[in-house]
Formats: sequence, structure tokens, C-alpha cells
Amino acid sequence: MPRNTSIKSVLIIGSGPIVIGQACEFDYSGSQASLSLKEEGIEVSIINSNPATIMTDKVVADNVYLLPLTCESIEEILQKHNIDAVLPTMGGQTALNLCIEASNLGLWEKYNVKVIGVDVAAIEKTENREEFRQLMVDIGVGVATSKIANSFLEGKEAAQEIGYPLVIRPSYTLAGTGGGFVHRKEDFDAALNRGLHASPTHEVLVEQAVLGWKEFELELLRDTNDNVIIICTIENFDPMGIHTGDSITVAPGMTLSDKCYQDMRNQAILMMRSIGTFAGGCNVQFSVNPENEEIIAIEINPRVSRSSALASKATGYPIAKIAAKLAIGYNLDELQNQITKTTSAYFEPTLDYVIVKIPRFNFDKFKGANKELGLQMKAVGEVMAIGRTFIEALQKACQSLETGRAGLGADGRQWRNLDEIMDSLEHPSGDRLFHIKDAFELGVPLESIRKATRIDKWFLVQIQELVHLEQELRRYQLNNIPRDFFMTLKQKGYSDVQIAWLLGNVTEDQVYDRRKELGINRVYKMVDTCAAEFPAQTPYYYSTFEEENESISSDKKKIIVLGSGPNRIGQGIEFDYSCVHGLLAAKECGYEAIMVNCNPETVSTDFNMADKLYFEPVFWEHVREIIELEKPEGVIVQLGGQTALKMAERLEQLGVKIIGTSFENMDLAEDRGRFSDLLKELEIPYPRYGVATSAEEALQVANEVGYPVLVRPSYVLGGQGMSIVINDEDLEKAVVNLLKNLPGNHILIDHFLDRAEEAESDSICDGEDVHIIGMMEHIEPAGIHSGDSSAVLPPFGLSQAVQDKMEEYSIKLAKALNVRGLLNIQFAVKGENVYVIEANPRASRTVPFIAKAYDVPYINIATKVMLGVNKLKDFTIERKLKGYAIKEPVFSFNKFPEVDKQLGPEMKSTGEAIRFIKDLQDPYFRELYNQKSMFLNAQ
Repeated sequence: MPRNTSIKSVLIIGSGPIVIGQACEFDYSGSQASLSLKEEGIEVSIINSNPATIMTDKVVADNVYLLPLTCESIEEILQKHNIDAVLPTMGGQTALNLCIEASNLGLWEKYNVKVIGVDVAAIEKTENREEFRQLMVDIGVGVATSKIANSFLEGKEAAQEIGYPLVIRPSYTLAGTGGGFVHRKEDFDAALNRGLHASPTHEVLVEQAVLGWKEFELELLRDTNDNVIIICTIENFDPMGIHTGDSITVAPGMTLSDKCYQDMRNQAILMMRSIGTFAGGCNVQFSVNPENEEIIAIEINPRVSRSSALASKATGYPIAKIAAKLAIGYNLDELQNQITKTTSAYFEPTLDYVIVKIPRFNFDKFKGANKELGLQMKAVGEVMAIGRTFIEALQKACQSLETGRAGLGADGRQWRNLDEIMDSLEHPSGDRLFHIKDAFELGVPLESIRKATRIDKWFLVQIQELVHLEQELRRYQLNNIPRDFFMTLKQKGYSDVQIAWLLGNVTEDQVYDRRKELGINRVYKMVDTCAAEFPAQTPYYYSTFEEENESISSDKKKIIVLGSGPNRIGQGIEFDYSCVHGLLAAKECGYEAIMVNCNPETVSTDFNMADKLYFEPVFWEHVREIIELEKPEGVIVQLGGQTALKMAERLEQLGVKIIGTSFENMDLAEDRGRFSDLLKELEIPYPRYGVATSAEEALQVANEVGYPVLVRPSYVLGGQGMSIVINDEDLEKAVVNLLKNLPGNHILIDHFLDRAEEAESDSICDGEDVHIIGMMEHIEPAGIHSGDSSAVLPPFGLSQAVQDKMEEYSIKLAKALNVRGLLNIQFAVKGENVYVIEANPRASRTVPFIAKAYDVPYINIATKVMLGVNKLKDFTIERKLKGYAIKEPVFSFNKFPEVDKQLGPEMKSTGEAIRFIKDLQDPYFRELYNQKSMFLNAQ
């Protein structure tokens, strides 16, 4: 059936600010769906309150509404536009819940809006635990024994009937919020209370816990002709008991028998067909008994999910793009396969490679947090790696994590205490994968590890083989490793750093040079979705060690953009927004734009975004070889956060041109001593400071600059390791902790300006002129990380004299640092005195917020300035903000109820929302302003 031509205008509901459990995978899905609908000539309106995303950018939709996700906001849009249909499946649980609320209020009916992509009744069936259970029973799909409970008494009765261990699953919640396992009767009452309170309908499912069973996910698409295809089968490395968002996952499934897979596939299709007549995407989760392959259904989500983004990147099949077209009436056989460009979308991808996803945790930001993983998701991001084998992809994923690991072990960070290792295997945290390897190295038998972890034996055998390879390698020296064995090591995912560590007394560069002598080179394979059965047209690549290289370097002038890796606190989606605009600007300037990144949730890793995408770790060895193959004009590092910036020195040493501000000047801004000397020379005030490399030096510096002092390591993002201390004892503890976690780092000690306000500026410099993008005043005082502060644009309480000084210092610093591109400066303001705290010559988390508030494509402008294609005077910049914009941080403390929620110099927020006000009398602003008064008085 061709598309429904009566649909001329569609509203897409976004997912709001990033929180744990609902991250930038919905930015990717929403952006892709919007562009897909625009291709059909449909007017697209988007509502979302997140300023840091591409989804809320004019390049994605015709009308963007940065409004709170409420029914009042929905009605405001429906009154302005003649909306024909609403697509609520691209914004996660938030969008679905809002769609139901609007439906219950009669909004869709009142404005004659059709819900597409899902059936509202289907949402009710899948989210209401009892309805879902009964439906599965009716269609003959197995489910765990369970009972619904709407009260404490009903829950107690259900537990008595089913028996322990149990799992509690609240209805209508996201990422397992409020859920958990109960192993003992004594713990049940508290767990039941948590679940009932977490559910908006005060309803939980009390269910038999199938701990240790295997877990699988299937991603499906269905059209109006009831055709259903399976896009991807994803197997969880970790068994049931760990939220799938916190689990390592693998595609395709590695340990399924064909019979079990066919049964699971048939059940998934039956389930999707049974929940309504909608056309679109769906995610189904199953559990499989490892003893007899009995299958039970866990849940079905009639929307794109976290796994949909992963499956899209894993297969090259753009699920959200096709789902959006199915929602407006197309059938699968009428749509084109986006990879081959010659076959239809009515096919199931076939992979000749292996995908591994590893979640990224940030427990260091939540001191005292319970790190044990369970039903409630705790990961803040994820990485994906592609390899020819499971073990190669696993090692590449470990290299992608941005946790300082060079692969799976063999890097000097192994645990050696057997009791601690075995406890970690039985009580999984984010590091369990590494501790499995540690256990094998200490000689723990495979069966003992399997019993402790309940991880399938096949995966454990793969990890155990690494230990045998490392024992073999230690027999050699670098100059006599047989070529075949060297090749095997590289095919198993070993980095040059790991090989150097295992050999001892050799460097990474020496290993690199030796393998080049032996002709062992990284080659690139195309992600083609059809195992090379049909020619692929899309330049989407991963690396491995074989003979044939499928990535042919063109003779065009090229720019490489380095991405920001996994999302984590302090480095989130705002840097992906920056990278995407960098790619678009480079293409507009006539360059071949090449992207390197490993985050499956993001828009930058959409194969349609760059001219060429390398889905690779942003890890030195991988980046170096891509540069050697492509020979770009230069590399952009200032858009990808600290991940990309850390590469700058090595790029400089290799003779690679850094586009924009030079490494020398970026390093000058990071080096507190040299930077303070520059401030002194420019006659710009700054807090008294000192630099220390030991606790003894730190005590001496602190007594010179005067307490209270701000203690922090150099070269970090998101306030990592920062603290404010008021005496020698606290200072000594802080410094010892920092040097333990970041050995060799210089410790910066600044006099802390108490009762000071904080403000910041962002600017662009082309070497001659400086344009102040925006100046913001923080609600919270100095001492609370800027990422955790509510910021108001433009300033509301700073005198004109103070603002003039901020502008003067910004211009002076931009020119003195010879900035080409972006510069973020943070200030402390005390009375009429303005002090510079720090300057960052790179993209910041505030630039997307300012760009959205003023409706100016600042990253695009900055990139063209960096490339030297334009000067600032070439642009006509017209700001459209009337009134004020407020950036408000959003936290995920509900995932860590046991931690201290007090804010300080180390960032803890996971996302942000934007709100516009007309004037300073707005009640929302007055409430924030009262908080500011309280903060300043409390100091």
C-alpha cells in the first residue's frame, strides 16, 4: 500500500532530558524519523525540552518546540498547527506516557489527530503487567508465574503463593525503576513498597525470578499488510538478573540452537501481531532456560528502544527511518534497502561480523553508591565494537570505554586478590568482565567461574583462550615473535599497548613499528547488512586484520572529526551535537567529512551523517591507522570533548594538522601554571593558586594561597575528582585520593572565593575578531559545578560593568590563546570584581543551549572559521531570543537513593532541560532566584 496521502503534518514527541535509562538513543531515533518523514514532503513538528540534541535542531524538523513535555504544551502546538498525526514511538517511555495522557484527556480526538506507529490500546496491553501476562497466556506464549498487586496486602499474598526468589516489576516505569529481586522473605516488604511507589498506577507484578537463565532481545518491524521481519537478534552476555541496559550484549546470538531461535522468532512475531494493528517497530525480550531451552516472554515494547539504536548500527538497517515510513502507510516491499540501494527493505539483515556492546558506568560520581547490578539500570552510556569474531569485538569494546583500559586486561590493572575477585563474580558490578579474566589468570577453573556468574560456557571459553595466548606470548621477545602468532594476537583484538605490556621493556610505538615491518596491517571492512551477497553503497566501516581492504581512500580533500566516545557524566550528548554540526559544515565547505566514533546511541554514528563513517574506538592505535589510510588535511579535536582533546598531543607529534586552535595553545589553557602567568601578563584577575605533585607540596601551597581551597587534577572534564577543603587534614586526604586514582597527575590548588557568584561566556574567534556567543549567569554560587548549575541567558543580575569586564577578558584571552574556533570561559564574580577561573578552547556543554536559545547555528559557524573557509565578518548573526532562556540540570539520583545528593565541584547531572521566560517576574524564575539567595546566605 502506498503512503497515506492524507497525512501532511506530523508531530513527533521527544524523550526530554537525558536520564539514566533514557539517553541519546531517542535523539538518534527521533532525528532519523523526522528526516524520513521530511523526505516524503511531510511537515514535521517536534516537541522536546532537551537543548543538547540534534533532534531539537532546525536541520532536523520544520518546527521545533523546546517546551516542557506536558499536555498543555501539546495543546499549544495543536492550536498553532494543523497536525494530522502524532508519532509517539521515538521518544521512549516519556513519549508513550504523554501520548496516553493526551489520549485520556481527549486531545487527539478534539484536534482530529491520528496516533500512528502504535496503537494506544497496545501501549496499555504491554505496560499493564497483568494484561500482558494474560495476553501471553491466551496466545500460548510462556511467561513466568506471577500475580498483579495494587496494594501491600495483595503483594504479600502473591509472594506467599509463588515463593522465593521473586522479582518485583512496577507498571509504567522506565529502565526498571522501582524494580528488583527479593531473595529472602525478610527483604520483601521494603522492596514491595518501593515498587508500588515507583509505579504511577500503584501497581506491581510479583513474579517468579528466573535468575541465571539466558536473555535475548529481538528487534522487529511490521507493516500494514501484517508482514513482520526480524532485524536483529541480540544475546545478553550476562544472564537474567541484570538489566539489559547494564548488560554486555552480543549480536547475532552466539549460543542459540537453530530450533530455539526459530521458536523464539515465531513467538516474537505472534506477540507483535497480538498487541494491535499498528505498523512500526517493536522490541521483544525473552528468557531461555539453559538446561532445556524453555522460552518465556519477559516483555514487549511497541516502540523503538535503546536496543533499536544498537540494532540499527549493528546491522546498518535504519530501524527508526523505516518505522516512520511504515507508520504513514508504506509496506516493507515498497521501500528501498538503505545499504544496497537496489533491494527492498523487506529483508532480514545477515551479519558476517560480530557486534559487542558494553555499558559505561560512572559510579565514581556517586560516592557510596551500591555498585551491584540488578533490575534497575545504572549505566550512563554504552560503546559498541565490530569485529570478525566475538573476542576481537570484545577487546575493541574494552578499548572504547574511556576508562583507561587497553583491552580486556593485559594492561597492568588486574586484580590479584582471589577473594575479592570471586565476590565480584557473584555480585556483579560494571567491572565483572575484567574480573572474569583476572580469575582465569589466577587459575580459577572455568566451571567455578560459570557457577559464580551463570554466564554461558561458550563466552567463558573465549575469554580463557586469551590467558593461554598471553602465556604463549611471554615466551618471546618482540624481535622473534612469529608472524602468524603476531597476526593471531591482532585478530584476537590485542592492542599494541597490551602486547608491549605483556612483553615488558618495549613501547607501544616499538610494537607498532615491528608489526608494520612484518606487514601486519589493519584493514577495513564494510558494514553491508547482507554478508556481501549484494553490493553495498554505504561507506560504513570497521577494522580487522585480514588481507583485503574495502575502504578505498579518495583523492578528495578530507577532514576527520573525532567523536566523544560513550556518554558519561561530564561528557554527554552536547558533544555529539557539536560533532554532527562539524560534519555538516565540513561537507558544506567541500571537504569529504569522515567520522570516527564508537557510540551506538548517537546521531554522529548514523551512516548517512558523514561522507565516511569508521565505527571504531576513539583509541590512539585505531585513530592513527585511519589517519594513515585517509591522509586528511587535518583532524578536528575541539568538538568531541576530552576524548578527542586527549589525542591532540600525539597528533602533533605525528605531524598531523589539528584544525582550529593549536595543541600548544590548548595545552597552555590546560596548564594552570602557564595559564595563570598569561592571566597575570594580561592583567586579568584570577584566584591565587599553586600546583603540587605530592601531599607535602599541596599543604605548602594551600597555606600560601589560604583556605578554603579548591583541589582538582589537571586535564579532566566534568569536575572529576574536584573538592573544596577547609583544613590541612581534609587536603591531605583529597590529594592522596587523587594521586591514587590519577597517578602522575598535577594537582591544582586554587583559593576558593566563597560567597562568589559564577558566570560563563562562550565565544568564537577567527584570529582577528571575537564574537561573544553568549554570557550566562548561574543560579547556584561558585563551588557548584557549572554542569550542575541552572544558568540564565543573558545574565539577569550582573551589572553592566561586570558584563563589560567578562566581554573584555573573553576577547583578550581568545586573542592571547590564538583561538581558532570555540572558547568557553568560567568566571567568579564577587561584588564588582571579576575573576577568571578557567578557559577551555573547545566546544562546551553550553554552546548547544545558546545556539537553540538564540536560534543561531554557532557550531556550524565555528567549524567554518576553524577550517579557515570563512571569517566572522562573513556571517550575519541575528539573535532571536526575547526574554530569557534557562538551562536547568536534570539528575538521576533515583537510581542511587543511598548516595549523598549534595552538589559540589564534581558534576553529577545526567542531562539538562531548557525553559524560556518572558521576564524576571516569571514564577519559575522567582523560585530559582530565591534558591540563589539561600545558597549565597548559607555560604
